[in-house]
Amino acid sequence: MVRLKNDDSAYVGRYLAVVADGMGGHAGGNVASASTVLDLVHLDQREHDDEALTVLADEIQAANSLLSELVTTSPQLSGMGTTVTALLLNGNKFAFAHIGDSRAYRLKDGVFEQISIDHTFVQRLIDEGRLRPEEAEVHPHKNVLMRVLGDVDASPELDLDTFDVEPGEKWLLCSDGLTAVLRDSDIENVLRNTNDIQRCVDILVELTLSGGSPDNVTVAVLEIAEVPDDAPADDEPVSAQVSAAGTVTGGPGTGSPAVPLTGRDITDTEADDDEPARAELIRQDLSQRPHMLVGAASLATETGQIPIVTKRSAERRAARLLTHKAAPVSESPAPEHPESKPRRRWLVPAFLALLAVLLAAVLWVGYTWTQTRYYVGSSDNSVAIYNGVSQSLGPIKLSSVTEQTDIPLDSLPEYQRNRVEGTIPAKDLLHAEQIVEDLRGTARVSSCGPSAPATPAEAKASPSAGATPSPTASAVSSAAAGPAADPENCGGQK
Repeated sequence: MVRLKNDDSAYVGRYLAVVADGMGGHAGGNVASASTVLDLVHLDQREHDDEALTVLADEIQAANSLLSELVTTSPQLSGMGTTVTALLLNGNKFAFAHIGDSRAYRLKDGVFEQISIDHTFVQRLIDEGRLRPEEAEVHPHKNVLMRVLGDVDASPELDLDTFDVEPGEKWLLCSDGLTAVLRDSDIENVLRNTNDIQRCVDILVELTLSGGSPDNVTVAVLEIAEVPDDAPADDEPVSAQVSAAGTVTGGPGTGSPAVPLTGRDITDTEADDDEPARAELIRQDLSQRPHMLVGAASLATETGQIPIVTKRSAERRAARLLTHKAAPVSESPAPEHPESKPRRRWLVPAFLALLAVLLAAVLWVGYTWTQTRYYVGSSDNSVAIYNGVSQSLGPIKLSSVTEQTDIPLDSLPEYQRNRVEGTIPAKDLLHAEQIVEDLRGTARVSSCGPSAPATPAEAKASPSAGATPSPTASAVSSAAAGPAADPENCGGQK
């Protein structure tokens, strides 16, 4: 038997590698992982306006806000979530971001080690010395997640780090379908003794499936390669091949799930004539760079079966243009014959005028979109509700205070105060007011004594898919195995 639904998504390009393991019941996990991965692929570029680690962290937090928006539009998705483990290459350094129980391993200078830390209930017990690692494998709550992206936390805590990279080192990103079957020593043995990373991926997937994996499995293997000084600009210091293997039943080519990613009951409110155009926008964006996309995210781009995701992604691309998060790609005009220039001089001013009109339209649409946003921040050392986004466009502020509260920042616990100072995104004004009321209650409790610990968010682990080889910067594989119960929300077990 095989699992018919694949909640894993993965992307690997020249500069970006990310694995996301969705959770949240029949119609949630695949939407969460696909939405998150598609919202991050624009980072696959050489240059960024800020430090790579800051950019990666900010975009993952923005992807988390997107999930909340999806739940607002489609309440059936409530409780969905996803893990994220991502690497962003910048020069000779990897920016690393992680949340959930997908894993990252590194083999460098002969040393194999797990880089990520599982955000699970049993890992917390191990860290506190209340549980031995060997006991964790049979613990009844071993699949309970403490941290994920989703609609549970407006600003989830990410593990962030930066690593120097050297030629010859290998990295492996995977969903927990791999580690549920294979021990770290098994993974190390394959990674250390298999020179061809394509073969490495295939062996790991085959071992997982033959071991009776109860979950989908997605594996990405990257190897750092030395680039000669005279090499073409397209050559990058990451080499790999890509493959997909497994026995997922479903759509063509990539191990797609047989069931739609979202049913019409979920997307009716978003469906319109622009859906094919929005899906085509993402396909064109991906066609600009060599990459490998597998799992639920691949199905979303190939079939457009998640129009709600593609629409949100299109809106965010327009907003990024406004806030200079993404520089427009310009192409050099083809050389003209000298005799044709006098007859076509009128084309230049006409083209510039049209470009100015289009740019003005994009800026206006982007600005209008920002004014539908709300967040909670600080003003005059008090909690305030802002309309807009926290960024500025040069001297132009894209937000203004909508409501100044009487809650002093100093009355909040340090954690809540830091959240307010860093801004807390809200879905709408009503949600922002609810956040303020929660903060007000926290301030009261803080004045009397420590507040009760928050209930940990539970979750479900993920799935995967397959794809076709392409000239990218790493090896990715996605497969599925025996059926396992899908939780209905993040509070359930994986």
